[in-house]
Amino acid sequence: MTVQTNPIDQMPRIVEGATIPEKHYFNVEYGVLSWLLTKDHKRIAILYLISISIFFFVGGLFAALIRLELLTPRGDLVSSEVYNRAFTAHGAVMIFLFLIPSIPATFGNFLIPIMIGARDLAFPRLNLVSWYIYSLSATLFVTVVVLGGVDTGWTFYAPLSTSFANGYVVLTIIAAFFAGFSSIFTGINFIATIHKMRAPGMTWFRLPLYVWGHYAASLIMIIGTPVVAIALVLVVIERVFRVGIFDPALGGDPVLFEHLFWFYSHPAVYVMILPGMGVVSEIITCFSRKRIFGYKFIAFSSMAIALLGFLVWGHHMYVSGQSIYAGMLFSLITYVVAIPSAIKVFNWTATLYKGRIYMQTPMLYVMAFMGLFVIGGITGVLLASLAADVHLHDTYFVVSHFHYVMVGSATTAYMAALHFWWPKITGRMYSEMWGRISAIMIFVGFNLTFFPQFVVGYLGMPRRYHDYSFAPEWQIWNVMSTMGSSVLAIGFLLPLFYLTYSLFYGKVAGPNPWGAKGLEWEETTSPPSQFNFEKTPIVTQEAYDYKTPARDVSYQTASQKTINTPAVEAGNI
Repeated sequence: MTVQTNPIDQMPRIVEGATIPEKHYFNVEYGVLSWLLTKDHKRIAILYLISISIFFFVGGLFAALIRLELLTPRGDLVSSEVYNRAFTAHGAVMIFLFLIPSIPATFGNFLIPIMIGARDLAFPRLNLVSWYIYSLSATLFVTVVVLGGVDTGWTFYAPLSTSFANGYVVLTIIAAFFAGFSSIFTGINFIATIHKMRAPGMTWFRLPLYVWGHYAASLIMIIGTPVVAIALVLVVIERVFRVGIFDPALGGDPVLFEHLFWFYSHPAVYVMILPGMGVVSEIITCFSRKRIFGYKFIAFSSMAIALLGFLVWGHHMYVSGQSIYAGMLFSLITYVVAIPSAIKVFNWTATLYKGRIYMQTPMLYVMAFMGLFVIGGITGVLLASLAADVHLHDTYFVVSHFHYVMVGSATTAYMAALHFWWPKITGRMYSEMWGRISAIMIFVGFNLTFFPQFVVGYLGMPRRYHDYSFAPEWQIWNVMSTMGSSVLAIGFLLPLFYLTYSLFYGKVAGPNPWGAKGLEWEETTSPPSQFNFEKTPIVTQEAYDYKTPARDVSYQTASQKTINTPAVEAGNI
């Protein structure tokens, strides 16, 4: 049975009678060992997807505890010690086990080889090892939580972490250390694959912008992660052997730790956000039915963000005692790094202009991303000012800014990717109605949760305080924030149910339900076969050519399949 190409303006393009291919990566082998020992990048992506989804909800449970505590001015739900351990667990789990690996380890793993016409990543065994190291890191984090947690905060600031903190600091740092090596292995794999395994004709400026985003993020992973790994090792050495490195009482310098930590941790923001920007570029061009506006500007802006991201770490340290002249320089560069981010937003807006826009679930998440990212970016520019930061530093204003950029933007991009490529991953469609409800609830709930924190932070509420009885007028803002977090939690829980339902009862999607462009849509079945392509695609045109109607792939055997579009030709593997 051949899947027919529907008119390009029908969305989604579900073909009656479409069937899932007889053999694909899900069913080529059975048994637990076939998954635990797999070298298929797609199966490893699914392992990551399951793992990080679990820890997303674990981190969310600690967030719920924080919000419940802040409902009343007095710290009457948990003690200050338990509260400290709760926000540390929330931050560490969400950042190290969800946000950093979320899009790269799942959708990057699944899609990069298919998007560039490769059969797998360059180092399949290293890819599997990266998941095992991630799992080891996650196991250690869970062990720490079960044993009682740690109260350093997710930043592990010295000398608190080296001399004064209670709990299992060393074990937590070892867990973060392993999570970093998982990221390094993933970044090495992506860079080698993109450089050496592109299909014939897949030049650098025919790469999907999604791949450019991952390439830039991978550079940050392999350059920045070793620095924070070294800093964490030094914390362990000082805590265990009492060597004076960061603790002034031992002859150390605490500001040195901040320099080492933020040299990685600010670029790590872009590890989380650059792949999400790639997702947005793919979805906007698909659902506006237009070639992306300013392809090269968006591609080079990703590289500029990665480069400039290594030069702005000092804006976290305006009040730490660093030189005022260094603060001025970091402030200037922080303003500059906003330019390539703004280029992306303006180019996405220009792509939407006069486009034929379809507000499907992935597009709703993309619009949410753009709104939240702009708010986060503008408040980031405000915090770049030395004078403003002195007042706002260590308040809930900074907490809200961080969540708008990282949790709001990165998570909505993750949800957009999940809904956009779900038909490709599973071969099934989900309920569009429930998808839209979930997207709206997440956007509304997020703003209701975190926008009040801008206000209460500006009024002076410090972060990490569980008792604010000295300023009871802040309660109304915290009540609003907790109410919003309830809406947000429901919005995130809904996909767990309707996506699981779609696995068993969803309509068969066909290979290209969105009428999208790209090798993953036009040259593979849904779900893809074990080795992605029956024949190596030969790319002859630039990406995002929506003037040519998108092509559906036949579910017939390779000998019966015809490939004759102007965008892609076929060659033998």
